[in-house]
Amino acid sequence: MDNPSIITQVTNPKEEEILSCSQDKVSQCNLSLKKQRSRSIFSTLFCCFRDYNVESPSPNGTSVLPPLVEENGGLQKPPAKYLLPEMTISDYGKKCVVIDLDETLVHSSFKPISNADFIVPVEIDGTIHQVYVLKRPHVDKFLQRMGDLFECVLFTASLAKYADPVADLLDRWGVFTARLFRESCVFHRGNYVKDLSRLGRELSKVVID
Repeated sequence: MDNPSIITQVTNPKEEEILSCSQDKVSQCNLSLKKQRSRSIFSTLFCCFRDYNVESPSPNGTSVLPPLVEENGGLQKPPAKYLLPEMTISDYGKKCVVIDLDETLVHSSFKPISNADFIVPVEIDGTIHQVYVLKRPHVDKFLQRMGDLFECVLFTASLAKYADPVADLLDRWGVFTARLFRESCVFHRGNYVKDLSRLGRELSKVVID
């Protein structure tokens, strides 16, 4: 990691800005830079914020979020359906494990990395940029074993244009039964939040990394 205080670092050659997380609370990442006109276009790709316990569960076992606000200030509409499809027969009876991508399975950077496992081209504002991706040690064995034991769902606050091709290269065994990206998060108080009550699974049987 380039800096111990940084979870995801993205560098623009002309304009160096970073999307950082505090060490003592990895689950929270301040996205206020999105509202600054001078922020780097690259920071829109990644987000390491993972706030899972937004509110205490209600007595019936579901999470309750206060009114959600879009980035433009408007209210978000509640989802018409759950994020996940019905559980497959092969996964029936298994717990659902929700796994993040950045700084959990991989580390990605726009800085060239000599030993990168993957180099993923990403189009931003009409220009192709190379994303250098390092796999976490033993991630292959981890994914295969998790796939044997659980229904595995990839849930990342990063954009699909980056995260989906990375997942294609990473998950060669089809471990993830579903992939959820930033559009599946809710925007709450300036942060992207993964609301597990929207998954369509019994919360007592959901585990998150």
